[in-house]
Amino acid sequence: MASTGNSNLLNTNTGIFKQDAFIVLVKTEWNANIVDELEAGCLRILKQYNARVEVLIVPGCVEIPFAINRHWNKAKQQFDEPHAYIALGAVIKGDTPHFDYVCKMVADGILQLNLMLPVPTIFGVLTVNTEEQAVERIGGKHGHKGEEAAITALKMLE
Repeated sequence: MASTGNSNLLNTNTGIFKQDAFIVLVKTEWNANIVDELEAGCLRILKQYNARVEVLIVPGCVEIPFAINRHWNKAKQQFDEPHAYIALGAVIKGDTPHFDYVCKMVADGILQLNLMLPVPTIFGVLTVNTEEQAVERIGGKHGHKGEEAAITALKMLE
């Protein structure tokens, strides 16, 4: 999801769209000003397709894979399995290697979920060097990554 100029992602005539899908958004409290706008973009798109949405809030990006795995296991027991998960967060580089560790952990965790669960987990986590770059990805020159995450989820449904 690097840019909108080199992709057919926004072409909603392709993919496996499902009306009335059940989508779970897992968003972080960290960098809330950015993440809340990612969520708003997701919700705008999902509303257009009558998706039922549940939102889970976790402290930071590292906690996202745990929350999704835990939610899936509970939902499975209650026969209310989501059709997809969307992970939303923003990791902004600072002066320490913490950025690299967090990005790797969340990316690896979401990869594991995609290999383990029978439903997709969409990577809607911004990993940027500056807050300005994050803002460019929530409606600026790089499009709206929250909207793109929702479109990706809808295209991945069976």
